[in-house]
Amino acid sequence: MDGGTSFVTRRVVLGAAQTVAVVLLVFVLTEALPGDAAVALAGDQPDPARVAAIREAMDLDRPAYERLTDWATGLLHGDFGTSLTSGRPVTRYLADGFGPTLTLAALTLALLVPLGFGLGVLAARHEGGLVDRLVSSVTLAVYAVPEFALGVLLVTVLALKLAWLPPTAVGHGTDLLAHPAVLVLPVLVLLSRPVCSLSRLVRAGMVDALASPYVAHARRCGVPGARVRYAHALPNALAPAVQQLARTVDWLLCGVIVVEALFVIPGLGTVLLNAVAERDVPVVQGLAVVFGVLTVLLNLGADLVAHRLTPRAGVAA
Repeated sequence: MDGGTSFVTRRVVLGAAQTVAVVLLVFVLTEALPGDAAVALAGDQPDPARVAAIREAMDLDRPAYERLTDWATGLLHGDFGTSLTSGRPVTRYLADGFGPTLTLAALTLALLVPLGFGLGVLAARHEGGLVDRLVSSVTLAVYAVPEFALGVLLVTVLALKLAWLPPTAVGHGTDLLAHPAVLVLPVLVLLSRPVCSLSRLVRAGMVDALASPYVAHARRCGVPGARVRYAHALPNALAPAVQQLARTVDWLLCGVIVVEALFVIPGLGTVLLNAVAERDVPVVQGLAVVFGVLTVLLNLGADLVAHRLTPRAGVAA
């Protein structure tokens, strides 16, 4: 087994182990939540009989290891359980919330890739010059602004004062593409920090690559400047940028709770907030597993792509 195959095998095995660990951790953490979910669901003045019935419905009267076994078996068959508050399958909550979240993530990513890579390459081409200093200063300043603060500022100026855009998605349903104006402000907020970090990584990688001996040799051989930059330097600057991009996609799919709450986007983040407020444990568990597994898969894919883009890593492996 060569070094590359060995690395891929080890990384896939590690990803599988991380997935199992995510499932176990989600169950243990929800079990460790303070208070009694049955009492919370029974109301302000719970009747003992109602509490007992809820505990039985939630299987809380069974040993934890039995509930874990049944829950994990259901996950393997695509059964995430049933909501305690509505009686709907948890998969319906996931399906309803995934559409708006995926729409936001896809639009943000479609803008992020060309902007992040373009700004990074532009700054690297003018290293030390006015353009480089301008791009670096602006991206550093924007990155320092928290998403919530930027969102409030954009809503105040563009939605409330100028009335150019709707402040929230209230009344527009889950089909956000049918109302594109609703997406402008949340996409701007989601785009602000990732484009800064991605462009700075690309710039740093491009500066190192352009100063490398093989690029100097290519220039001495008369290779055109554009080909040197994009065919020789840029591919060698991509490995760290790909990993950062995977972390950004992970955040866009699993960590946009603040942005969705601010703009009232009916995505996965909003579903999670509502489930936590209602102590709907099966929905919280299902969302946590989905978020955790997505994180594992995205990082696994990023590591494999980065390994492919960095052949010397195969020697080290």
